[in-house]
Parts: sequence; structure tokens; C-alpha cells
Amino acid sequence: MAVFLDAHDVAAIVNETGLESFWLRLHDYLRHDFLRWEEFDKSPRSACHFPSGVIELMPASDHAAYAFKFVNGHPGNTRRGLQTVVAFGALADVETGYPLLLADMTLATAFRTGAASALAARSLARPDSRTMAIIGLGAQSEFQACAFRVIMGVDNLRIFDIDPRAAEKFARNMARFDVSIIRCSSAEEATVDADIVTTITADKKRATVLSGNMIGAGAHINALGGDCPGKTEISRDLLLRSNIFVEYAPQTRLEGEIQQLAPDHPVTEIWETISGAKPGRRSEREITLFDGVGFAVEDFSVLRLLMDLSRETGVGQTIELVAELADPKNLFGLLQLRNNERRYA
Repeated sequence: MAVFLDAHDVAAIVNETGLESFWLRLHDYLRHDFLRWEEFDKSPRSACHFPSGVIELMPASDHAAYAFKFVNGHPGNTRRGLQTVVAFGALADVETGYPLLLADMTLATAFRTGAASALAARSLARPDSRTMAIIGLGAQSEFQACAFRVIMGVDNLRIFDIDPRAAEKFARNMARFDVSIIRCSSAEEATVDADIVTTITADKKRATVLSGNMIGAGAHINALGGDCPGKTEISRDLLLRSNIFVEYAPQTRLEGEIQQLAPDHPVTEIWETISGAKPGRRSEREITLFDGVGFAVEDFSVLRLLMDLSRETGVGQTIELVAELADPKNLFGLLQLRNNERRYA
């Protein structure tokens, strides 16, 4: 039997755990898995691109458990009343190959993206960073704001989106949190005096959301919107001025902001900084950039956390995701079942 968590179950787990506690536990699970990065089987995600968007599969395994996530990215979906990104994932036992968990990951992906961004920023942003600009106020924006509030202590937000309704939605959702919000009329205005700049726009095109003259010395850039071939947010000249950190270089060179640079342009994988193998920020005036495209090990971490919290909270249900046979050699016997029979001799 496998545990099944739908979107409402995931939300219930977060609420039962407490929002701040959930963020901190997810941060710890991510950090734990980044510290053992070399134990994982890893590969760039498998992506199928279509005129309207992309559908991807993201696998990872640590030789005890195997995880994958199905995720899409369809920027035009909001015009149809649909979400831009939806996802589900599974966790399986490597010893038997049997599934342990099947879970909605639309909400969980937003949480893990926020927590991974904040985890990276702890090594890359100046320790006294308290002001963050957020450019792009879609479905992920509140999760970024909450993660940085809990994990980094960021409590001043300068926000901008080309859609005024998105800014209203963001302000409404963040009203109960202890943050100050300044609505800006342009991306340029939002970046003024920002210690951290998060870009998380959705259009599938080569855009210039941030250019070199918008970022001052010492800033940290949390670049999240460039996450597939042909989709970027950061100008090439700003990339060349920055010390760049990535999750998994073979994937990010295909999908991230650094697709604009030479294939051998030096970057640091963030696990190396978290583990202390390589330095993060090297000076107060350095511009650091986390080119975050999302990676399967992060999904492994959040699925592992959801499995543990499902046990702790009792949220979720067990389902017979694969047949449980009385005689494992008699698969054909499933065809002989009648009425509500679930097993047979």
C-alpha cells in the first residue's frame, strides 16, 4: 500500500505542522540532502517542449529511495483559468521498487523552491540583508517572501508586476505576516536599495527583467524565472559581472540564465558552498547570483519530508496503487476478479 496525498492533504500537513515549523524543517531536509549530494544518482530532467509550454520528468535516487516529479510550465494557462505550473510526484523503495508515496506537488514545489532559494541565499547574500525586491508576483511570489522571512529574516519587500491585480493579490496574501511592502511602478524602482533581488516571471521568452545598471555592488540576485531553453530574465552583461551559483551545472547550462554564456563559463554548484568545499560570497561588494532552475534532489527532499509528516500528523490515505497479489506470479488472475474483490488465492 502507498500513501496518497492530494493538494488539500499537503495543505493540511503544512497547517498541522505550523507554517514556520514547516519552512524550517524543509530547510533542514534540503540542507541535509545537499550535504550528501554526491550520494545521489542525478541527471538533467527529461523535457518535452511544445508551442504552449513544457512537460518534464525529474528523477533522483539515493540508493535507498527513488523519487520523480511530473511538472509542466504553460505560461498561457492563466488565460484559460488554469495554473501555469502543476506537479505530482512519487517516492519508491529501491529495495523492492514498490511505491511508498504519491503526492500532489504543486504546493510542495512552491515550498521547496522558496526554501532552496533561501538556503542558497544564506551562503550568498550579505548576512545583514533585510530588503528584497520581488519582480513577478505570480503563484510563487508569496512562497519566496515567506521563505526569506522565516529563514533569512527579510522583512522589507519592494514588489513589481506588470499586472496590478497580481500586486493586489500578493499584498492581500501577505497582510498577516510581519513584513512591510512597497509597491513599485517598475522593476528599476523595485531594485533601489534592495539587498536581494528575486526575479520570477513566467513568460517563455528571452527577456531582460534585470540589466546591469539596475544592480549595485553587494547585491544578491535570486534568478528563478529562467528555467527552460530560450527563457531568460537576466542580461548577459549582468551575468558576466556576477559570481554565479547553480544547483546542477549540466541542467542549468541548458535551461538557466547561463545558457547565454559560454559552455565553459565558471559556475559553482551550491552544494559545494553549503558543504564548505568552496566559498560563497567573497566580499561585501561582490554581486552573487543564484541561477535556480529547480532540481530533482530538491523534490526528493520535500517528498521525504511529506512522507515523514504524513506519519506524524496522520494526514493522507493509503491506496492500492499497484496490485497486491496473493500469488505474485499470477498477475493474469486479476482479470478473474468479480464485484469488490481485491485479492485472490
